[in-house]
Amino acid sequence: MEQPAITRRAALGAGLALPFTPSARAQSAPVNIVLESEVVILDPHATTAAITRTFAYHVFDTLFSMDGKGMIRPQMVEAWESSADGLRWDFRLRPNLRFHDNAPVTARDVVASLDRWAPRDSLGRMLWAAKGDLQAVDERSFRLTLTRPFPMVLDVLGKPNAPLPVILPERLARIPVEQRIREPVGSGPFRFRQADWRPGNVMILERFEGYVPREEPSDFLAGGRRVHLPAIALRVMPDPATGATALMAGEVDYMQYLPFDLLPRLERTRGVRLAAFGGIHQFQGNFRVNHAAAPMDDPAIRRVLWRCADQTATLTAIGIPERFRAPACPSFFLCDAPLSSTAGAEMMGFDADEARRMLQATNYRGQKLAFLTTAGGISQTAAQVMIQNMQRAGFDAEEQVMDWGTLLARRGRREGWHIFAVYANGTDMFSPLTNFYVSNTCADYPGWDCDRDIERLLREFANAGDADQRKRLAEEIQGHAARHVPSVMWGQFTIPAGIRERLRDVPQAAYPMFWDARV
Repeated sequence: MEQPAITRRAALGAGLALPFTPSARAQSAPVNIVLESEVVILDPHATTAAITRTFAYHVFDTLFSMDGKGMIRPQMVEAWESSADGLRWDFRLRPNLRFHDNAPVTARDVVASLDRWAPRDSLGRMLWAAKGDLQAVDERSFRLTLTRPFPMVLDVLGKPNAPLPVILPERLARIPVEQRIREPVGSGPFRFRQADWRPGNVMILERFEGYVPREEPSDFLAGGRRVHLPAIALRVMPDPATGATALMAGEVDYMQYLPFDLLPRLERTRGVRLAAFGGIHQFQGNFRVNHAAAPMDDPAIRRVLWRCADQTATLTAIGIPERFRAPACPSFFLCDAPLSSTAGAEMMGFDADEARRMLQATNYRGQKLAFLTTAGGISQTAAQVMIQNMQRAGFDAEEQVMDWGTLLARRGRREGWHIFAVYANGTDMFSPLTNFYVSNTCADYPGWDCDRDIERLLREFANAGDADQRKRLAEEIQGHAARHVPSVMWGQFTIPAGIRERLRDVPQAAYPMFWDARV
């Protein structure tokens, strides 16, 4: 969303000093929050945007959710069972679930919501390809009947990847996704206050008094979401430095992503603490390779890129302190994560001399390579380090700088580019079925790589019956991907959040979550 030109002082005056008029239900001022960007899409089924996912986890609820160890736990569901042949799944909702308009959550709402969501989601489509029927049995019970076994039913219904399989009221779930819902009525722990929404300035989410949390403690996205704050205000800032300044001044209580160049000042600021996380809560940077554009259609040339990628130098150039990064990681599915793998690691690791020798042994003949970057971001710095190393190896690589919207349009074409730099949340990358560059093999997806062995192994992974089998298959997929090179990882790291000390018990996760939090 385009922002008006505004100075930092004016932003603080307009954004934070704007009078807030609480409703009768909110007796104190809300906690001020700065997220990665403004929430502009309110329909959780309509986008893969991470900011909408954050919004959705507060306002809506899901049947199952992921805990801190990556396990899927029941959320709206009270009980479930599957038949011995795996073709019938029966579910029962927890009692007393209500939407924000006070209507009860029923099985009909679930059926309509899943039918709306599944065609828009890659894992949803995979599950729906095995679906025979989905129907409400009574007010709280519904049945999923499959035409063939699909062991990952619960994993799909509880996945943390956007678009989320959240449950809407049936009347909203009947609205086509293309039209987008304009009235975000969910059954989550916070309620969206339409009357107090000021696009470009602030969005208010207030505690939903009718929410009934699960009995067990919260654990990442799973468990009992107990809300103690009367309301949170999602404040819009024109840039990260403005948000960090407001945090240091005590005008903001939480900022999701702190700018690295201001970390020393923030660490010295009284009343501010930094929060950083490991494993699946970190980010993974990737150089996506376009297999449709010569000479990157040659796997021997693509493998040279492994020897050009210097993760340590890249993260240092970006300015990420060592405590906020992982050591050089060879795993597509992250290090310190459930499916971490070192298969194919012998092909990876920066080695300038080896890169030069390998390239000379290929059919590369000096073709110019278009390396797309976005101006001013950490991905551009990562790309510039990689370009320099590629040039040392003998590649004729050229940086082409543009805004993110232009890059998205460029990458949508098969010709005219060879590589671009990007980074993604670890919860989106730690599984073969959700990793953007592994899971989209042989699909109409920018980069257009295709490895039929990986495609077959992904199907086997989706149908694997236990965790040990999935771990073995992930190892095999990792080995194939190392040889195939759909992308090259440029580092695993954390962008720390900043929290005022008066805001306590904020859940320890990379996702911003404000149940459990107290002032």
